[in-house]
Amino acid sequence: MKLNYYPETDSLYIDLSEKTSVASKEISEGIILDYDAEGNLVGTDIDNASHKVQLKELMLSRLPSDVHTVAA
Repeated sequence: MKLNYYPETDSLYIDLSEKTSVASKEISEGIILDYDAEGNLVGTDIDNASHKVQLKELMLSRLPSDVHTVAA
């Protein structure tokens, strides 16, 4: 899973899978879910993210794998 914030568009993309998105559905204003060819959720796009989520803090708890950070 990858979280990518794009300050130039104030959008946050949560990449849940390496699979390619083939369909999208807006479930709420500025919240778009992306699906693969089999209908599985592969990502979430959040427009105007700084107004919808707390971007200054990210907490990870009890993850079953290693955590890697990459600074932009």
